Amino acid sequence: MAKFYERIEPKLKAFIEQQHLFFVATAPCEGRINLSPKGGDSFRVVDERTVAWLDYTGSGAETAAHIQADGRMTVMFCSFDERSKILRLYGRARSVREGDPEWPVWLERFPAIPGTRQVVVMDVESLQTSCGFGVPRYRYLGERDQYARWVAKKGGEEGLRAYRAERNRRSIDGLETGF
Repeated sequence: MAKFYERIEPKLKAFIEQQHLFFVATAPCEGRINLSPKGGDSFRVVDERTVAWLDYTGSGAETAAHIQADGRMTVMFCSFDERSKILRLYGRARSVREGDPEWPVWLERFPAIPGTRQVVVMDVESLQTSCGFGVPRYRYLGERDQYARWVAKKGGEEGLRAYRAERNRRSIDGLETGF
C-alpha cells in the first residue's frame, strides 16, 4: 500500500494544503529524537522539491539545534477525515532567520505571525504515502488562541528575543541552537 514519489505531485500538494496539522521529526547524530506537532497557516509547498514553514518561539528549540547538527528531517501529514492517508516528506532542512538576506523574501509567503523565530526550508529528497487505516477520525474545531496571548505577554519582538536568548540557546541535549 505504501508508494514512494520523487517529487511533490499536484495531488500530494492538494492533500498537504487540506491539512491543519503536521509533524516534524529531527535528530542529531547522537541524542534524543524530536517529534513536534505544528499547525496554523504556517506551511507552504514552494515547488515540487521544496517546502517551508514558520517556526514560532516556544519553550524548546530542538528543531533548530538538530538542523544545525545534522539537517535530516521528516515531515508527516495524516488525514483525520473520511479519506485516510499518511504522507511523509524526507529530506534536509536549513534555517532562515532574522538578519539573513533571504529572511524578508521567505516571510512574504506567510501571514505575519508575531513570535516567528525562523523559517525552516526543506529540500525534499523523497516522499511516501501509506494508507493511514489505523489513524482515527477527528474533527477540526479551529485554532487555539493561547499562543497569541503568550506572545503578547512577552512584550513584543524585543521580549521574545530576550526569551529566546535565555531559554532557547541550547537543546535538551545541550546542542547549540543559534538563538
